[in-house]
Amino acid sequence: MLRTAVIALTLGSAAAFVAPKAARSITMVKAFESEVGAQPPLGLFDPLMLLDGADQERFDRLRFVEVKHGRVAMLAMVGHLTTTAGLRLPGDIDFAGTSFASISSGIKGLNEVPTGGLLQMFFAVGFLELFVMNYSPFYEGEPEFPGDFRNGFDFGWDNQSDEWKTSKRAIELNNGRAAQMGILGLMVHEELGNVLSILPPGAAI
Repeated sequence: MLRTAVIALTLGSAAAFVAPKAARSITMVKAFESEVGAQPPLGLFDPLMLLDGADQERFDRLRFVEVKHGRVAMLAMVGHLTTTAGLRLPGDIDFAGTSFASISSGIKGLNEVPTGGLLQMFFAVGFLELFVMNYSPFYEGEPEFPGDFRNGFDFGWDNQSDEWKTSKRAIELNNGRAAQMGILGLMVHEELGNVLSILPPGAAI
């Protein structure tokens, strides 16, 4: 099963180097080449052609998904590197006395988390999905851009220049893209059994 997944990922990566049709490329670039994230060296990179015939609404939906996945992946990378470095929360994850320190890192740890811990994770993620990493149903205003989850809270964002905002959004996109590839790589190497060879010295699963 894992071998099939790795082969599929390899073929998908190879497809990125297939030259798209000129007409399709010109149409897409004209529509979205000025969007945040379309930057050197790749420019507007869409190897799966998800933007073929897309309008602004379709682009904004894809950007919303990309931003959210990037944020989740960044949290996953930080969590993975933190726990493999040996840092754990104090105390227990359930009333039976299962300590956080006794649970492994990465995918292996999911099999060791007791039911009580899994329920905590489920409700915590559900809360974040509904009320934090989403557009609040109680906010009547419009988000400034896809992934703008301020929901009426400013946090000093509106005091910054447009150039500063664009730069920060581009940085977040790039970090999120890198994190998505990074956590995927860690998961693949963990299943291959050699994840410690790519982690800093002293790391432990």
